[in-house]
Amino acid sequence: MDNTPQNAVIVRKGAPEDGELLCHLISALADYEKLPRPTPEAAQRLVRDAYGPDPRFDTWFGEYRGVAVGYAISFYTYSTFLALPTFYLEDLFILPEYRAMKVGKSLFLHCARAAYEQGCGRMEWQVLHWNEPALRFYDHLGGKPMAEWLPYRATRDELVSMLNVA
Repeated sequence: MDNTPQNAVIVRKGAPEDGELLCHLISALADYEKLPRPTPEAAQRLVRDAYGPDPRFDTWFGEYRGVAVGYAISFYTYSTFLALPTFYLEDLFILPEYRAMKVGKSLFLHCARAAYEQGCGRMEWQVLHWNEPALRFYDHLGGKPMAEWLPYRATRDELVSMLNVA
């Protein structure tokens, strides 16, 4: 007999059959952030890179009452100064109507535990400056903004320009 409470949150690792679910939740994040959804080609690459023969990142799903209502994407980088891996949390997203159900907290703490158990020297993530609910969430959990570092990025087109290739 299953004694799991009906409202329990379960975090599980993604599997190849979760490709469509992953793309659905990433599209929901895009809508929330008012960004374009992944194209069909991008969705194919996401599924390949998550669940193909050489995965580039890990996926985690938060389920509430048996329904996947959120996800996290993570991968490892490396700190040369600590000489330890860094757990990088690329995405953490919960469908808005489930945010009071502690799915986000469960997913985040799952990632923190994975970082600790894998011997990481730190865990890092980015937060949009306008996302007040996320800023409060991470502050409440003990995360600290990094004032001394500025995020930089070069898009694929900018890489082409840098490398002067066509």
